[in-house]
Amino acid sequence: MSPEVISIGALLMMFVVGTMLPINLGILAFVATFAVGSAALGLTEDQIFEGFPVDLFVTIVGVTYLFSVARRNGTIDLLVTAGVKLVRGKVSLIPWVLFLIAALLTAFGTFTPAAVALLVPIGMNFAYRYKLNPLMVGMMVISGGHAGAFSPLAVSGALVLGLVDKTHLNVSPVTLFAASFAINLALSLITYLFLAKRQVPLSESAEAAAEDEHQVTDGRPDWKQWLTLGFLVALVVGALGFQLEIGFLALVAGAVLSLVDMKRQEKAVDGISWSTLLLVAGMMTYIAMLEKAGVIEEISEHAAGLGTPIVVALLLCFTVAVTSAFASSTAILTAIIPIAVPLLLSSHLNAAGLIAALAVSTTIVDTSPFSTNGALVLANARGVDSRRFYRQVIGYTGGIVAIGPAVAWGILVLPWS
Repeated sequence: MSPEVISIGALLMMFVVGTMLPINLGILAFVATFAVGSAALGLTEDQIFEGFPVDLFVTIVGVTYLFSVARRNGTIDLLVTAGVKLVRGKVSLIPWVLFLIAALLTAFGTFTPAAVALLVPIGMNFAYRYKLNPLMVGMMVISGGHAGAFSPLAVSGALVLGLVDKTHLNVSPVTLFAASFAINLALSLITYLFLAKRQVPLSESAEAAAEDEHQVTDGRPDWKQWLTLGFLVALVVGALGFQLEIGFLALVAGAVLSLVDMKRQEKAVDGISWSTLLLVAGMMTYIAMLEKAGVIEEISEHAAGLGTPIVVALLLCFTVAVTSAFASSTAILTAIIPIAVPLLLSSHLNAAGLIAALAVSTTIVDTSPFSTNGALVLANARGVDSRRFYRQVIGYTGGIVAIGPAVAWGILVLPWS
């Protein structure tokens, strides 16, 4: 049995076991990383664990810790109340406001995970306070981030256009940006229509906690809340203006705020979603190991060698979608575009259409709990059963993986080929 088959088989097996049984999938992933890496791929321990996502770990710890601190001192509730006033009490507009802010941030150069890390904690608190569907709110923030992610100024847009510039292909920046924005806007509209009225009931303890928070933050902000707001502004400026590591900035801010309010912040560390961290870190370590061993690249190359060009284009869209649901979309984009170039040069497929379809198919699945964006939604959801919510996120992502690539291919590739 080939290493590729063993690797993918192990991935499918631990996914099924982790979903059906009460065991953290991250634990299974770490075990599989060591077993498959050493036995099937011949990697050393150092090589196996080079893929541990240190940046993601620090980001999730820092952001969830800071917002746990801000929640405990009442600052988040102040922001929620201000947001409701901004939309003149029309709570139903909040997800769209978050969508647009996320799109603007990424369109002007903010890396998508950074924009999502800034907005998801606030969005999840809106959902908790006003009993909005947290799945809807979180997924619309992610879609907003990707709606703007392929502008010429955006990180992902610049990456894709830079890769294309090295070839003889011609892809319009406007086409790439418009395709991503339109499909993500349509996805958000569908998400809103299907999930807006499906409220997630809070437990009695969560209801009581929400009421306590409301009572605590009635009135004008105290000096600790002003200090927290100042740190949040500094977080945005540092991350977006100076490209500083958002996780470390958040940890510094959280530590200082805890020191000036030690009694209330004694258990702030409990707000860090350790189970989510374990799940994501384990899965990403496993996928990084497969990338290092060349398994991911070989799967993509096999897909490129099958069938007629139009069918291969569809297979590539599905391949990147499935792979990106478990791995870095940036890495997948970097790998798949060079693979698609020979196909485009030897066929009559529209270059702009296929490149845009691949870009959309790669990023649209970043709602997965194994991606940074999906993990942030999972880690910041409040007042819900974490296991049930995890399954909801998985189900939502599964639907996108099953339908999204076909829609992108059908709209951006098929009509122009």
